[in-house]
Amino acid sequence: MDMNTTRRQIMAGLAVLLSAPSFSVAAAADAKAARKPSRLRVGDTVGLIEPASASDEPFQLQLAEEAILAMGLKPKRAAHLLDRYGYLAGQDKDRASDINAMFADKDVKAIFAVRGGWGSARLLPYLDWNIIRANPKLLTGFSDITALHMAIAAKGGFVTLHGPNAGSAWGKASWDMYREIAFEGGTPTFANPIGTEDRMAQRQWRTRVLGSGKGKAQGKLLGGNLTVLTALAGTPYLPDFDGAILFLEDVDEAEYRIDRMLTQLGQAGILKNLKGVVFGQCTDCVNKGTSYGAFTLNDVLTQHLGGLGIPAYQGAYFGHITDQFTLPVGGIAEIDADAGTLRLLAPVVV
Repeated sequence: MDMNTTRRQIMAGLAVLLSAPSFSVAAAADAKAARKPSRLRVGDTVGLIEPASASDEPFQLQLAEEAILAMGLKPKRAAHLLDRYGYLAGQDKDRASDINAMFADKDVKAIFAVRGGWGSARLLPYLDWNIIRANPKLLTGFSDITALHMAIAAKGGFVTLHGPNAGSAWGKASWDMYREIAFEGGTPTFANPIGTEDRMAQRQWRTRVLGSGKGKAQGKLLGGNLTVLTALAGTPYLPDFDGAILFLEDVDEAEYRIDRMLTQLGQAGILKNLKGVVFGQCTDCVNKGTSYGAFTLNDVLTQHLGGLGIPAYQGAYFGHITDQFTLPVGGIAEIDADAGTLRLLAPVVV
């Protein structure tokens, strides 16, 4: 093939990207630069790891394996999956070695965290980034798994999936979206389910714009659990958020603690050059003490995110809830704050 032919093919491919509806030049460049793991296929072997807290009992692991088998995949247990060390699923170096081994294993096509909890950040210094970078694979999980998503975005350079853990409930909605993204290479629009309450005006699963944050924007999806992400500030395990769409969720955090963490992210410069923000579910995020005169969660989010001059909304269907979205960390998406949606602009697997 001559050089002119190659150049014409490259230009033609770029023209297709740029001609896609609402696909900006910057987003097209990001999509082209992103490293993509291989898609999953029925019969593939996937690794099961516990990088954080230990499962309470063996039956939880059995349920996780049954869910993987129901997907048409073959689960492979990490060597230290049944280890225990206090409230952790084994020693830090051992949990890290399980992750290194799964990325190095050519027979393992993707990796699922069985559960979250706490502890993923502790093992980050023991990960072999040469092995991980050389073997991009879909890592799936949420909550404390945010530490791994952020570290891979910073040091691995490929897409991972913020979605249900292997031990999550995996209802039909969760599975359908995961299959579309991980198996089919689809580009879904993430829109909340329609409420089913018997009311004149629906209140269930509503989204709302934060402050002046209306409109649309495009960028790389980065984020996860607010508490875990904030705890990585000042470490080498956070990626560059300039031009990103930041997505956040949390659980069991009082409003003042959400305030404190967003203050830290703002003062650390993480919020200043974003293209958009989506705050998902904050489950049980209510101060258990006296609340008279206190800020509501919406007050806090509006104060920190609603005046950034970028599209921002809250209430998206991800977090510590059943059948949550699977959001590709590092994938290129478009936020529509008015509609309360995210739209994936390019496949995240090959």
